Amino acid sequence: MSDTARVQQSTTEPPDTAAVHDRHRLTALGGLAALSLDAMASVAYGPEAIVLVLAAAGSYGLGFTLPVTVAIAVLLAVLVASYRQVIAAFPDGGGSYAVAKAHLGRRTALTAAASLVIDYVLNVAVSVTAGVAALTSAFPGLYGERVWLCLGVLTLVTAVNLRGIAESARWFMAPTAVFVLSILAIIAAGLFRGAPASTAAATGHASALAGSATTVGVLLLLKAFAAGCSALTGVEAIANAVPTFRTPGVRRAQRTEVALGALLGVMLIGLAVLIGRFHLQPVEGVTVLAQLADASLGHGFGFYLVQFATVILLALAANTSFGGLPVLLRLLARDNHLPHVFALRADRQVHRHGVLFLAVVSAALLVASGGDMNSLVPLFAIGVFVGFTICQVGMVRHWRQERGPRWRGRALLNGFGALLTGIAALVVAGTKFTEGAWGICLALPLLVLLFEAVHRAYGRIGERLELGRIPAPVAPQRSLVVVPVHAITRLTREALCAAASLGDDVLAVTVVHTSPDEEDRRAAEALRRDWELWRPGVPLVEVPAGHRRVGAPLADYVNRLASDRSHDRITVLVPEVEPARLWQRALQNQRGAVIVRALRRDTEAVVCRLRLRVPR
Repeated sequence: MSDTARVQQSTTEPPDTAAVHDRHRLTALGGLAALSLDAMASVAYGPEAIVLVLAAAGSYGLGFTLPVTVAIAVLLAVLVASYRQVIAAFPDGGGSYAVAKAHLGRRTALTAAASLVIDYVLNVAVSVTAGVAALTSAFPGLYGERVWLCLGVLTLVTAVNLRGIAESARWFMAPTAVFVLSILAIIAAGLFRGAPASTAAATGHASALAGSATTVGVLLLLKAFAAGCSALTGVEAIANAVPTFRTPGVRRAQRTEVALGALLGVMLIGLAVLIGRFHLQPVEGVTVLAQLADASLGHGFGFYLVQFATVILLALAANTSFGGLPVLLRLLARDNHLPHVFALRADRQVHRHGVLFLAVVSAALLVASGGDMNSLVPLFAIGVFVGFTICQVGMVRHWRQERGPRWRGRALLNGFGALLTGIAALVVAGTKFTEGAWGICLALPLLVLLFEAVHRAYGRIGERLELGRIPAPVAPQRSLVVVPVHAITRLTREALCAAASLGDDVLAVTVVHTSPDEEDRRAAEALRRDWELWRPGVPLVEVPAGHRRVGAPLADYVNRLASDRSHDRITVLVPEVEPARLWQRALQNQRGAVIVRALRRDTEAVVCRLRLRVPR
């Protein structure tokens, strides 16, 4: 068999293995459940965000709810069409990062990646806090425990995702279906009603409506548009996670993207129509979605089903981040912008380190915010719009370079999308700057600098390893093996035997404390005497130490040996006992760990650890 055939045989994945891996990937329906929860759940707060802004102009301002929502739906259609093309052009995932890397340069790509990382982390925090906030609204007695409730929900979502993205899709498919059917039921029932079925939900709550106005300014409409665009968060997640879909991944991901856009558009416009039809006003303590459910379904079983489904889906919407961010971190690690540990995958196609990283950072954010949703929402949309804008601009350049059929129309569509998302990003950043958006504006460049620093570090490591070059011919080197000892045991014999097989010369080294302590002096004399009686054929070198330290004196002695240049390589073989049970590690004096830490920090020697296992 030729060498080429051997390489092909060893690198080609067996068909049965590929089938097993494919079972742990997503179908189109599973993609909606695993990667679209963020976008689906946004209908619970997107329309409300529009209403709250327009309420500043009174009842006249609320009349613009539908036009603003239609504008957002148009932008949604542009984004869905764009990301459908992104999926086909970049089947390895990465979304705006992949687009920018190919067409806008590395620094812009890293900006897109940083915006996505911030978006995904904030999505987890906002989704979990929103779900818990809905729960504590129904059960006020739980309000004081909201941080622990947030951490509990986060732990649940993390545990499910550690079992694989397909597993999370199976878990979350039913809540997603219940929520979507509930919203569609609200819209269908509301369209056939001439008046609200009930207003019990809003009764007794103070109105948040300002005094009536006769005009609505452009700035207010832009603020309402930008606020409502929070409903578009999550649209990019499918394009970021194309590799998680079953074969053919591109086709399944595109179908999922279109289905998400259609469902989200219908729900947003339908709810906006009902807001105008029932003349709803924002009130304190009751969400707009709750008022719509009350008006369409009445204050009965349907109303509480919608509330329960909203609580569940808002809490689980964090799953979108767990599907998208680990894939993005894998791409960044592959490009040497993050530690390579993020590129590792477990058996179920799980990027375990990316999942755990997201969980830890999100938990810290939840604790820092005290589980308060309102302190996180102002930060939420900026990163999304930055990523959207970069992706749209990159696709314009993509079409200009491809110059395929109808490239001008596609480029014009993406350019229009870039204009809209760019305006939204500027409006959100400007209006929310003092409410915490300044932190995002600071975090973006800091993350880019971090990516650059990691890349430079890997560059230096690559230069040292001479990556991409043919190494010099292999030649034998004269080697000295140093074995630290402090007593004569079977472990000492095993270490000296191993050292003799590793190097040309072997030295046993013991650190002797020069303190006037009688016990130290007797121990040194006993070791010297026993060594002469044993006669292992290896010289014992005593290294004096004025303080009760082991690592530093040994490291100094190894450096002196290296300065003699009588050997090409110095290896230190540290013998240790491997206990039979984990708890028995606490019984050890950790001398070996201290020595290894000092040698690796202060010397250029090769450090090896020889472990003698203790049987059970």
